[in-house]
Amino acid sequence: MPTDSSAAPDATMEAIGRAVAEGRTGDTASARRTLLDLWSQTGVSGDALHRCSLAHYLADLHPDPAEALAWDVRALDAADAVTGQRAREHHAGLRIAGFYPSLHLNLADDYRRLGSFEAAARHIEAARAHAPGLSDDAYGDLVRGAVEEVAGAIARRDRAPRASAPGAAV
Repeated sequence: MPTDSSAAPDATMEAIGRAVAEGRTGDTASARRTLLDLWSQTGVSGDALHRCSLAHYLADLHPDPAEALAWDVRALDAADAVTGQRAREHHAGLRIAGFYPSLHLNLADDYRRLGSFEAAARHIEAARAHAPGLSDDAYGDLVRGAVEEVAGAIARRDRAPRASAPGAAV
């Protein structure tokens, strides 16, 4: 979920961005602690954009698909509560519709890794149905490619982690 060109400063989103960057440099334990602290501060009824972003990135920091699934479900639930206005307050060009392909992709991948191929197939179809909401850029191409990669793995009943998955090196 891109977070550049903010329409208004948001200290929580900036802290999330720093933690994600830290995790991508290899310090996943520290990134996870920071994001969990932010989750605690936000609370289960806090800002839906914060909850969606936190849960989405926390899922990436859990190599266990069951733990990732719990966070990915939270991310999807929070996305349903993000209004278009709230998304634009964070970034003028941000559209909540662009979140859904990635969120459903992640759920499909979690279910696939757990061997629940029917649930995985439902979420990969949801990711495909929401794909028109993706931007026509490198991020959109990345998600569209990953959808097809996971769809192929579901068809093969392959439960192996994807090397291209976020947090794969965790």
